[in-house]
Amino acid sequence: MAFRRFLDEKGFIDIATPMLTKSTPEGARDYLVPSRVHPGQFFALPQSPQLFKQLLMVAGYDRYYQITKCFRDEDLRADRQPEFTQVDIETSFLGEEQITALMEEMIRSVFKTALAVDLPNPFPRITHAEAMRRYGSDKPDLRVTLELTEVTDAVADVAFKVFSGPATSGGRVAALRVPGGASLTRGEIDGYTEFVKIYGARGLAYIKVNDATKLNEEGLQSPIVKNLHEAALDEAVAGILERTGAASGDLIFFGADRAKVVNDSLGALRLKIGTDLKLVAEGWRPLWVVDFPMFEYDEDNQRWSACHHPFTSPKDGHEALMETDPGACLAKAYDLALNGWEMGGGSVRIHRSEVQERVFQALGIGPEEQQAKFGFLLDALKYGAPPHGGLAFGLDRIVTMMAGAESIRDVIAFPKTQRAQCLLTDAPSDVDEKQLRELHIRLRQKVETQVEVGKS
Repeated sequence: MAFRRFLDEKGFIDIATPMLTKSTPEGARDYLVPSRVHPGQFFALPQSPQLFKQLLMVAGYDRYYQITKCFRDEDLRADRQPEFTQVDIETSFLGEEQITALMEEMIRSVFKTALAVDLPNPFPRITHAEAMRRYGSDKPDLRVTLELTEVTDAVADVAFKVFSGPATSGGRVAALRVPGGASLTRGEIDGYTEFVKIYGARGLAYIKVNDATKLNEEGLQSPIVKNLHEAALDEAVAGILERTGAASGDLIFFGADRAKVVNDSLGALRLKIGTDLKLVAEGWRPLWVVDFPMFEYDEDNQRWSACHHPFTSPKDGHEALMETDPGACLAKAYDLALNGWEMGGGSVRIHRSEVQERVFQALGIGPEEQQAKFGFLLDALKYGAPPHGGLAFGLDRIVTMMAGAESIRDVIAFPKTQRAQCLLTDAPSDVDEKQLRELHIRLRQKVETQVEVGKS
């Protein structure tokens, strides 16, 4: 009600968009619904009302919102469900700063109304690049007081290949200083080493700073500095101690690998150590993360994919980079994080059809596929779309945080399990052969099983 009251008062119109729509697989997998009257064809349940709300802006509805169900067939975690509730918002003629300011006002109003909590005014803002550099995450938990320190350039010339290899081949070397961490036992350090392997790290180098004034085995305890005979390594360690601000009694962990592996592993380690050692402040710590990359490279499919979604506008002056250097192209995209959870995300949209076509081209979607999947959007943009943008908040996640729960399953009526099952109704379940025939569907798995049984 707090969300609705705020949006109603600001002139937003609640409009219901379709639940049965077209499959345009460009993110998570769709839930498909077979059509009885169109044999062999399928509807998809919406992952979000994204395209419909953009069409509403083209049609002249300047301010739209909807509290709606969305569906994504993806692997589940504590903050995800196959069906979830979204506060979906779109508005015309507002830029990034105006949209985020309005949404920030709304979140402050909701927290004040529901919890009597006064959130900061304004919320802090950092770029995506800074978030990854300092926290290894695009949704950092600012309650944890630890930060990463960039040391890639400091170790580029050392003979220690674990560091110099990634540092000279486009990877990253980062340090995480743990105040008072020199008291950690070898067993505890080994436990953290196993923990980072979950995130792809091959190991976890460390230095115990017993005496910060002595750059030798007496002052520094570590397999790295056992034999500090190399001048470059000696200089590098001195530089690392200075950059991290390490003092006697501290411990420094290192991540050295591809940037993604270092960010994922040290970002997770930062949270775990912060929690274990009680280096966590109290309260609510909202944060805007802005200037996301437009594209990220998909190693599995050897192509570029959209970091947010393919309808996000590039930053002014970055359009040419879509063809020449997609990895350097930034987007007019923004996420709102709170205590380590992504509350919501959005962007200013592309409102010119020729720019949208160029984005599709950068993603490897050719003209014919563009027309088949997104022709209705491209045609609408050609009629003259207003500049527009919006944002969507995960209502279940917000309620989870407000309630102090650990999982969104704790605040949803009839949630699914981590295997996307409803144990109450035993769904998903088999359907009878008559229903399948009406939908012109034959189950390949059952047919193959029967064939195998016949052979045996």
